[in-house]
Amino acid sequence: MTQKILLVDDEEGIRKVLDISLSDSGFKVFTAETGKEALDIFRKMRPPIVLTDIKMPGMDGIELLQKIKQESPDTEVIMITGHGDMELAIRSLKFDATDFITKPINDDALEIALKRANEKITLKTRLREHTENLEQLVREKTKKLVEAERLAAVGQTVAGLAHAIKNITGGLTGGTFVLEKGLQLKNEKYLREGWDMLKGNVDRLKNMALDLLNYAKERAPDYHLCDPNRPAREVIDLMIPRARENDVSLEIESDESLPKVWLDPEGIHRCLLNLVTNAIDACINVDCTQRQGKVVLRILKTEGWAVEFQVVDNGCGMDEETKEKIFRRFFSTKGSRGTGLGLMITKKIIDEHEGAIEFDSEKGKGTRFIIRLPEKDQSTSI
Repeated sequence: MTQKILLVDDEEGIRKVLDISLSDSGFKVFTAETGKEALDIFRKMRPPIVLTDIKMPGMDGIELLQKIKQESPDTEVIMITGHGDMELAIRSLKFDATDFITKPINDDALEIALKRANEKITLKTRLREHTENLEQLVREKTKKLVEAERLAAVGQTVAGLAHAIKNITGGLTGGTFVLEKGLQLKNEKYLREGWDMLKGNVDRLKNMALDLLNYAKERAPDYHLCDPNRPAREVIDLMIPRARENDVSLEIESDESLPKVWLDPEGIHRCLLNLVTNAIDACINVDCTQRQGKVVLRILKTEGWAVEFQVVDNGCGMDEETKEKIFRRFFSTKGSRGTGLGLMITKKIIDEHEGAIEFDSEKGKGTRFIIRLPEKDQSTSI
Protein backbone atom coordinates (compact mmCIF):
# COMPACT_ATOMS: atom_id res chain seq x y z
CA MET A 1 0.00 0.00 0.00
CA THR A 2 1.38 3.42 -1.03
CA GLN A 3 2.30 5.58 1.95
CA LYS A 4 0.61 8.99 2.13
CA ILE A 5 2.48 12.21 2.84
CA LEU A 6 1.27 15.79 3.14
CA LEU A 7 3.56 18.51 1.73
CA VAL A 8 2.96 22.08 2.91
CA ASP A 9 4.81 25.11 1.44
CA ASP A 10 3.69 28.52 0.25
CA GLU A 11 6.22 28.45 -2.63
CA GLU A 12 4.77 26.71 -5.68
CA GLY A 13 8.21 25.85 -7.13
CA ILE A 14 9.26 23.96 -3.98
CA ARG A 15 5.93 22.13 -3.91
CA LYS A 16 6.36 20.93 -7.50
CA VAL A 17 9.96 19.80 -7.06
CA LEU A 18 9.29 17.96 -3.81
CA ASP A 19 6.05 16.48 -5.20
CA ILE A 20 8.03 14.87 -8.06
CA SER A 21 10.82 13.71 -5.76
CA LEU A 22 8.46 12.20 -3.18
CA SER A 23 6.27 10.55 -5.83
CA ASP A 24 9.38 8.96 -7.38
CA SER A 25 10.22 7.62 -3.92
CA GLY A 26 6.86 5.83 -3.81
CA PHE A 27 4.75 8.26 -1.78
CA LYS A 28 1.19 9.36 -2.53
CA VAL A 29 1.61 13.13 -2.17
CA PHE A 30 -1.00 15.67 -1.04
CA THR A 31 0.01 19.33 -1.28
CA ALA A 32 -1.19 22.46 0.47
CA GLU A 33 -0.21 26.12 0.11
CA THR A 34 -1.28 27.33 3.56
CA GLY A 35 -1.48 25.96 7.08
CA LYS A 36 -5.29 26.19 7.08
CA GLU A 37 -5.56 24.27 3.80
CA ALA A 38 -3.08 21.71 5.11
CA LEU A 39 -5.12 21.17 8.28
CA ASP A 40 -8.28 20.53 6.24
CA ILE A 41 -6.48 17.98 4.04
CA PHE A 42 -4.88 16.34 7.07
CA ARG A 43 -8.25 15.84 8.76
CA LYS A 44 -9.66 14.17 5.65
CA MET A 45 -6.68 12.05 4.53
CA ARG A 46 -4.82 11.39 7.82
CA PRO A 47 -1.34 10.96 6.29
CA PRO A 48 1.20 9.45 8.72
CA ILE A 49 3.91 11.96 7.64
CA VAL A 50 3.66 15.74 7.18
CA LEU A 51 6.44 17.78 5.58
CA THR A 52 5.89 21.48 6.23
CA ASP A 53 7.68 24.79 5.87
CA ILE A 54 8.16 26.72 9.12
CA LYS A 55 7.59 30.24 7.79
CA MET A 56 4.26 30.67 6.01
CA PRO A 57 1.70 33.49 5.90
CA GLY A 58 -1.25 33.07 8.25
CA MET A 59 -0.88 29.81 10.15
CA ASP A 60 2.85 29.12 10.26
CA GLY A 61 4.52 25.70 10.48
CA ILE A 62 4.91 25.76 14.29
CA GLU A 63 1.18 26.39 14.79
CA LEU A 64 0.31 23.70 12.23
CA LEU A 65 2.65 21.28 14.02
CA GLN A 66 0.92 21.95 17.36
CA LYS A 67 -2.58 21.46 15.94
CA ILE A 68 -1.61 18.23 14.18
CA LYS A 69 0.01 16.84 17.35
CA GLN A 70 -3.07 17.74 19.39
CA GLU A 71 -5.30 15.77 17.04
CA SER A 72 -2.86 12.97 16.14
CA PRO A 73 0.18 12.61 18.46
CA ASP A 74 1.56 9.69 16.42
CA THR A 75 1.81 11.68 13.16
CA GLU A 76 5.43 12.42 12.23
CA VAL A 77 6.04 16.05 11.23
CA ILE A 78 9.25 17.10 9.43
CA MET A 79 9.98 20.83 9.40
CA ILE A 80 11.53 22.72 6.43
CA THR A 81 13.52 25.77 7.42
CA GLY A 82 15.95 28.31 6.02
CA HIS A 83 19.49 28.73 7.32
CA GLY A 84 18.48 31.78 9.31
CA ASP A 85 15.58 30.06 11.03
CA MET A 86 17.58 27.62 13.16
CA GLU A 87 16.04 28.95 16.38
CA LEU A 88 12.53 28.17 15.04
CA ALA A 89 13.68 24.72 13.96
CA ILE A 90 14.96 23.94 17.45
CA ARG A 91 11.72 25.29 18.92
CA SER A 92 9.75 22.93 16.66
CA LEU A 93 11.60 19.98 18.17
CA LYS A 94 10.28 21.01 21.59
CA PHE A 95 6.78 20.58 20.15
CA ASP A 96 7.65 17.00 19.13
CA ALA A 97 8.65 17.56 15.49
CA THR A 98 10.34 14.46 14.09
CA ASP A 99 13.20 16.28 12.40
CA PHE A 100 14.02 19.39 10.35
CA ILE A 101 15.79 19.92 7.03
CA THR A 102 17.15 23.16 5.61
CA LYS A 103 16.65 24.87 2.27
CA PRO A 104 17.82 24.27 -0.38
CA ILE A 105 16.64 20.74 0.29
CA ASN A 106 19.25 18.04 -0.23
CA ASP A 107 17.87 14.70 -1.46
CA ASP A 108 20.07 12.75 0.95
CA ALA A 109 18.96 14.85 3.92
CA LEU A 110 15.31 14.42 2.92
CA GLU A 111 15.78 10.66 2.53
CA ILE A 112 17.37 10.39 6.00
CA ALA A 113 14.57 12.46 7.59
CA LEU A 114 11.88 10.33 5.91
CA LYS A 115 13.68 7.15 6.94
CA ARG A 116 13.84 8.35 10.54
CA ALA A 117 10.11 9.23 10.43
CA ASN A 118 9.23 5.76 9.11
CA GLU A 119 11.39 4.10 11.74
CA LYS A 120 9.48 5.99 14.44
CA ILE A 121 6.15 5.01 12.83
CA THR A 122 7.23 1.34 12.74
CA LEU A 123 8.45 1.47 16.33
CA LYS A 124 5.22 3.07 17.57
CA THR A 125 3.13 0.53 15.64
CA ARG A 126 5.05 -2.37 17.14
CA LEU A 127 4.85 -0.84 20.60
CA ARG A 128 1.09 -0.33 20.25
CA GLU A 129 0.62 -3.91 19.01
CA HIS A 130 2.79 -5.20 21.83
CA THR A 131 0.80 -3.16 24.36
CA GLU A 132 -2.51 -4.39 22.95
CA ASN A 133 -1.25 -7.99 22.97
CA LEU A 134 0.01 -7.50 26.51
CA GLU A 135 -3.33 -6.06 27.63
CA GLN A 136 -5.14 -8.98 26.01
CA LEU A 137 -2.74 -11.40 27.68
CA VAL A 138 -3.33 -9.70 31.03
CA ARG A 139 -7.10 -9.93 30.53
CA GLU A 140 -6.85 -13.63 29.65
CA LYS A 141 -4.51 -14.39 32.56
CA THR A 142 -6.69 -12.38 34.93
CA LYS A 143 -9.77 -14.30 33.82
CA LYS A 144 -7.96 -17.62 34.32
CA LEU A 145 -6.65 -16.46 37.69
CA VAL A 146 -10.13 -15.45 38.84
CA GLU A 147 -11.49 -18.82 37.71
CA ALA A 148 -8.64 -20.60 39.48
CA GLU A 149 -9.25 -18.59 42.65
CA ARG A 150 -12.95 -19.43 42.51
CA LEU A 151 -12.17 -23.10 42.12
CA ALA A 152 -9.63 -22.87 44.93
CA ALA A 153 -12.20 -21.16 47.15
CA VAL A 154 -14.77 -23.83 46.35
CA GLY A 155 -12.17 -26.53 47.00
CA GLN A 156 -11.14 -24.93 50.28
CA THR A 157 -14.78 -24.60 51.36
CA VAL A 158 -15.58 -28.19 50.43
CA ALA A 159 -12.45 -29.48 52.17
CA GLY A 160 -13.19 -27.46 55.29
CA LEU A 161 -16.82 -28.51 55.31
CA ALA A 162 -15.85 -32.15 54.81
CA HIS A 163 -13.40 -31.91 57.71
CA ALA A 164 -16.01 -30.32 59.98
CA ILE A 165 -18.63 -32.94 59.05
CA LYS A 166 -16.05 -35.69 59.55
CA ASN A 167 -15.41 -34.43 63.09
CA ILE A 168 -19.13 -34.37 63.85
CA THR A 169 -19.74 -37.83 62.38
CA GLY A 170 -16.81 -39.08 64.43
CA GLY A 171 -18.55 -37.75 67.53
CA LEU A 172 -21.83 -39.33 66.46
CA THR A 173 -20.08 -42.67 65.87
CA GLY A 174 -18.45 -42.50 69.28
CA GLY A 175 -21.73 -41.63 70.95
CA THR A 176 -23.49 -44.48 69.15
CA PHE A 177 -20.79 -46.91 70.26
CA VAL A 178 -21.04 -45.85 73.92
CA LEU A 179 -24.86 -45.94 73.75
CA GLU A 180 -24.83 -49.46 72.28
CA LYS A 181 -22.44 -50.62 74.98
CA GLY A 182 -24.75 -49.17 77.57
CA LEU A 183 -27.67 -51.10 76.08
CA GLN A 184 -25.67 -54.34 75.91
CA LEU A 185 -24.37 -54.06 79.45
CA LYS A 186 -27.46 -52.30 80.80
CA ASN A 187 -25.05 -49.67 82.12
CA GLU A 188 -26.86 -46.44 82.95
CA LYS A 189 -23.62 -44.42 82.98
CA TYR A 190 -22.74 -45.51 79.45
CA LEU A 191 -26.28 -44.82 78.30
CA ARG A 192 -26.19 -41.28 79.70
CA GLU A 193 -22.71 -40.54 78.31
CA GLY A 194 -23.58 -41.92 74.89
CA TRP A 195 -26.83 -39.97 74.77
CA ASP A 196 -25.05 -36.73 75.76
CA MET A 197 -22.47 -37.30 73.02
CA LEU A 198 -25.20 -37.82 70.44
CA LYS A 199 -27.15 -34.72 71.52
CA GLY A 200 -24.03 -32.58 71.54
CA ASN A 201 -22.99 -33.57 68.04
CA VAL A 202 -26.52 -33.23 66.64
CA ASP A 203 -26.54 -29.67 68.05
CA ARG A 204 -23.16 -29.01 66.40
CA LEU A 205 -24.51 -30.26 63.08
CA LYS A 206 -27.59 -28.05 63.41
CA ASN A 207 -25.52 -24.99 64.34
CA MET A 208 -23.10 -25.56 61.48
CA ALA A 209 -25.99 -25.77 59.00
CA LEU A 210 -27.45 -22.52 60.37
CA ASP A 211 -24.03 -20.84 60.26
CA LEU A 212 -23.51 -21.87 56.65
CA LEU A 213 -26.93 -20.54 55.69
CA ASN A 214 -26.26 -17.26 57.49
CA TYR A 215 -22.87 -16.90 55.81
CA ALA A 216 -24.17 -17.67 52.33
CA LYS A 217 -27.21 -15.42 52.64
CA GLU A 218 -26.77 -11.85 51.45
CA ARG A 219 -28.66 -9.62 53.82
CA ALA A 220 -28.59 -5.98 54.80
CA PRO A 221 -28.58 -5.28 58.55
CA ASP A 222 -32.06 -4.86 60.04
CA TYR A 223 -31.35 -1.51 61.67
CA HIS A 224 -33.12 -0.33 64.79
CA LEU A 225 -32.44 2.66 67.00
CA CYS A 226 -31.59 1.00 70.28
CA ASP A 227 -29.48 1.04 73.42
CA PRO A 228 -26.08 -0.52 72.51
CA ASN A 229 -25.88 -1.95 76.05
CA ARG A 230 -28.95 -4.13 75.44
CA PRO A 231 -27.48 -6.88 73.17
CA ALA A 232 -24.40 -6.96 75.43
CA ARG A 233 -26.49 -7.50 78.59
CA GLU A 234 -28.51 -10.21 76.83
CA VAL A 235 -25.30 -12.08 75.94
CA ILE A 236 -23.98 -11.82 79.50
CA ASP A 237 -27.27 -13.14 80.95
CA LEU A 238 -27.18 -16.01 78.47
CA MET A 239 -23.56 -17.00 79.13
CA ILE A 240 -23.31 -16.56 82.94
CA PRO A 241 -24.40 -20.18 83.67
CA ARG A 242 -21.72 -21.57 81.32
CA ALA A 243 -19.07 -19.27 82.81
CA ARG A 244 -19.96 -20.26 86.40
CA GLU A 245 -20.02 -23.93 85.48
CA ASN A 246 -16.40 -23.61 84.32
CA ASP A 247 -15.25 -21.28 87.12
CA VAL A 248 -14.80 -18.32 84.75
CA SER A 249 -15.54 -14.79 85.93
CA LEU A 250 -17.84 -13.04 83.43
CA GLU A 251 -18.31 -9.28 83.80
CA ILE A 252 -19.88 -6.43 81.88
CA GLU A 253 -18.67 -2.83 81.90
CA SER A 254 -21.47 -0.83 80.31
CA ASP A 255 -21.91 2.90 79.88
CA GLU A 256 -25.51 3.82 80.62
CA SER A 257 -24.89 7.38 79.36
CA LEU A 258 -24.38 6.16 75.79
CA PRO A 259 -27.03 7.46 73.35
CA LYS A 260 -29.11 5.09 71.28
CA VAL A 261 -27.49 4.07 67.99
CA TRP A 262 -28.64 2.51 64.74
CA LEU A 263 -27.64 -1.16 64.59
CA ASP A 264 -29.01 -4.63 63.88
CA PRO A 265 -29.59 -5.93 67.45
CA GLU A 266 -29.89 -9.58 66.36
CA GLY A 267 -26.69 -9.41 64.29
CA ILE A 268 -24.67 -7.66 67.01
CA HIS A 269 -26.04 -10.12 69.59
CA ARG A 270 -24.75 -12.95 67.41
CA CYS A 271 -21.30 -11.33 67.10
CA LEU A 272 -20.94 -10.69 70.84
CA LEU A 273 -22.20 -14.19 71.66
CA ASN A 274 -19.56 -15.72 69.37
CA LEU A 275 -16.78 -13.63 70.92
CA VAL A 276 -17.84 -14.21 74.54
CA THR A 277 -18.23 -17.97 73.91
CA ASN A 278 -14.74 -18.12 72.41
CA ALA A 279 -13.34 -16.09 75.33
CA ILE A 280 -14.85 -18.44 77.90
CA ASP A 281 -13.53 -21.46 76.00
CA ALA A 282 -10.05 -19.87 75.96
CA CYS A 283 -10.20 -19.47 79.75
CA ILE A 284 -11.24 -23.05 80.53
CA ASN A 285 -8.36 -24.54 78.55
CA VAL A 286 -6.31 -25.71 81.53
CA ASP A 287 -3.31 -26.48 79.30
CA CYS A 288 -2.91 -22.76 78.66
CA THR A 289 -3.60 -21.09 82.00
CA GLN A 290 -3.45 -22.00 85.68
CA ARG A 291 -5.17 -18.81 86.92
CA GLN A 292 -8.90 -18.25 87.24
CA GLY A 293 -10.36 -17.32 83.90
CA LYS A 294 -11.85 -13.87 83.47
CA VAL A 295 -13.89 -12.42 80.59
CA VAL A 296 -14.98 -8.78 80.39
CA LEU A 297 -17.45 -7.33 77.89
CA ARG A 298 -17.10 -3.56 77.57
CA ILE A 299 -19.37 -1.07 75.81
CA LEU A 300 -17.98 2.43 75.27
CA LYS A 301 -17.95 5.48 73.02
CA THR A 302 -14.84 5.99 70.92
CA GLU A 303 -13.96 8.96 68.73
CA GLY A 304 -15.21 8.69 65.16
CA TRP A 305 -17.53 5.74 65.84
CA ALA A 306 -21.06 5.33 67.19
CA VAL A 307 -20.12 2.62 69.66
CA GLU A 308 -17.29 0.24 70.50
CA PHE A 309 -17.57 -3.26 71.99
CA GLN A 310 -14.60 -5.02 73.57
CA VAL A 311 -14.39 -8.67 74.62
CA VAL A 312 -11.29 -9.22 76.75
CA ASP A 313 -10.10 -12.48 78.31
CA ASN A 314 -7.05 -13.70 80.21
CA GLY A 315 -7.12 -17.10 78.55
CA CYS A 316 -4.61 -18.99 76.47
CA GLY A 317 -4.11 -16.32 73.78
CA MET A 318 -2.96 -17.01 70.22
CA ASP A 319 0.37 -17.55 68.54
CA GLU A 320 1.33 -15.76 65.30
CA GLU A 321 0.25 -18.62 63.04
CA THR A 322 -3.19 -18.76 64.64
CA LYS A 323 -3.64 -14.99 64.39
CA GLU A 324 -3.03 -15.10 60.65
CA LYS A 325 -5.75 -17.73 60.14
CA ILE A 326 -8.36 -16.53 62.62
CA PHE A 327 -10.96 -15.27 60.09
CA ARG A 328 -10.50 -18.09 57.56
CA ARG A 329 -13.24 -20.52 56.63
CA PHE A 330 -13.55 -23.53 58.94
CA PHE A 331 -10.44 -22.61 60.93
CA SER A 332 -10.93 -23.36 64.61
CA THR A 333 -8.67 -23.39 67.67
CA LYS A 334 -11.11 -25.76 69.41
CA GLY A 335 -10.17 -28.90 67.50
CA SER A 336 -13.10 -31.27 67.02
CA ARG A 337 -15.31 -29.09 69.25
CA GLY A 338 -15.44 -26.18 66.79
CA THR A 339 -16.68 -25.65 63.24
CA GLY A 340 -14.49 -22.64 62.42
CA LEU A 341 -17.50 -20.57 61.30
CA GLY A 342 -18.13 -18.31 64.30
CA LEU A 343 -15.49 -15.64 63.68
CA MET A 344 -16.00 -15.80 59.94
CA ILE A 345 -19.71 -14.99 60.39
CA THR A 346 -18.91 -12.35 63.01
CA LYS A 347 -16.66 -10.54 60.55
CA LYS A 348 -19.32 -10.81 57.82
CA ILE A 349 -21.94 -9.19 60.05
CA ILE A 350 -19.59 -6.36 61.03
CA ASP A 351 -18.65 -5.83 57.37
CA GLU A 352 -22.37 -5.60 56.55
CA HIS A 353 -22.61 -2.87 59.19
CA GLU A 354 -19.65 -1.12 57.47
CA GLY A 355 -17.90 -1.42 60.81
CA ALA A 356 -14.48 -2.67 61.86
CA ILE A 357 -13.30 -5.70 63.81
CA GLU A 358 -9.76 -6.18 65.08
CA PHE A 359 -7.94 -8.02 67.83
CA ASP A 360 -4.70 -8.27 69.73
CA SER A 361 -3.54 -11.41 71.46
CA GLU A 362 -0.49 -12.80 73.21
CA LYS A 363 0.19 -16.47 73.73
CA GLY A 364 -0.42 -17.44 77.37
CA LYS A 365 -1.74 -14.00 78.38
CA GLY A 366 -5.08 -13.48 76.69
CA THR A 367 -6.96 -11.86 73.83
CA ARG A 368 -8.95 -8.71 73.19
CA PHE A 369 -11.45 -8.39 70.33
CA ILE A 370 -12.72 -4.93 69.36
CA ILE A 371 -15.84 -4.17 67.32
CA ARG A 372 -16.56 -0.61 66.16
CA LEU A 373 -19.79 0.45 64.50
CA PRO A 374 -20.12 3.66 62.45
CA GLU A 375 -22.57 6.49 62.92
CA LYS A 376 -25.80 5.94 60.97
CA ASP A 377 -28.75 8.22 60.46
CA GLN A 378 -32.35 7.20 59.94
CA SER A 379 -32.31 7.86 56.19
CA THR A 380 -29.44 5.43 55.57
CA SER A 381 -30.53 2.83 58.11
CA ILE A 382 -34.03 2.04 56.90
